[in-house]
Formats: sequence, structure tokens, C-alpha cells
Amino acid sequence: MLWGLNDQICGVADRFARAGYNALAPDLYEGRVTQEPDEANHMMSGLDFPGATNQDLRGAALHLKGIGANVGVMGFCMGGALTIATAVHVPEVTLGVCFYGIPPAEFADPAMITMPLQCHFANQDDWCTPEAVNGLEATLTGAGVNAEIHRYDAAHGFFNETSEAAYDATSANLAWRRMSEFLTANF
Repeated sequence: MLWGLNDQICGVADRFARAGYNALAPDLYEGRVTQEPDEANHMMSGLDFPGATNQDLRGAALHLKGIGANVGVMGFCMGGALTIATAVHVPEVTLGVCFYGIPPAEFADPAMITMPLQCHFANQDDWCTPEAVNGLEATLTGAGVNAEIHRYDAAHGFFNETSEAAYDATSANLAWRRMSEFLTANF
């Protein structure tokens, strides 16, 4: 598995572009890509989350807003957590799609989300555990957030076709279909 702005993430952006969207994949690690889980954890824990959200992702949203009416944000794992953070902190974004990521509530309280949000989580995940997803869902429901939570009998990273250990084609295809329908309904 690779972490950072790698070929798999660029491929997802290309897939959005082929579907007719303006797609942008910000490089939050400034060119660094790793295959080592320990180095990925170090990169992720060293990331300035408020800066990434309020500067990098907001800057990307402002750029995209300049060339189109609606802006969506989506991401995987850390990018999924940043999707929720962006939904809380970046008013230029119209909707969010999160894949298996939850930010710390003290940084981005999901109850503060005012836009449509769709989330995809794996039932076999020791990072975004089913219990954590239950807590997120309870917060979103309790706050009346327009949110969909989808759960898949798959592992964390099930959408990543380059991961032999995690990729689940059935779950990935269902998630893409659900996300496409969500985008059509909310853009």
C-alpha cells in the first residue's frame, strides 16, 4: 500500500474527471509518498490538520469554485477525516464524501456540518472501528445533519484497487455507484 499523492489517488481523480467533474487532488505531503506504515503514520501525525483544512483544502475549494458552481470534497482514511473537517470548516464546499476516516471531535465536531455528507466505512476496520462509526452516526443523527452512512463487510481500504489485502471489488463498485448517485442528487 502507498500513502501520499500516489498513482491510485491520481487514478481516482482521473475517474472523477472522466465522469465529467473538475477534479483536483491536493498534495498535502509535498511530494512525499511512502510504502512503509510507520513512515505513513509519522507523516500523518506530523501533518498540520488545521493548516491542511483551512489553507490547502480551502484554497483548492476556492480554485474549483472559481471554475464551477458547486464544490465537493472526498477522501480516504486521513483524507476521509479531512473531508469531515472540511465539511465543518470550509464554507465554500457544497458536499462531502468520506471514506473510512473520522477526525478528532475537538478539531472538527461533525454536529456542526450544514451540508450533505455521505460516508463509507468498513466493518472490518481497526482504525475507524464500527463503534467509532456508531458514535459518528449518533452525532450526525442527533444534530439533524443530512448524512448517509454506508457500511461494507470489507476491510479498511476496500476502495483501493492496488491493495491486494484490502480491495473488495463488490464493495468498491457499490460505493462508487452510491457516491455517483449522491453527487447527482446534491450537485
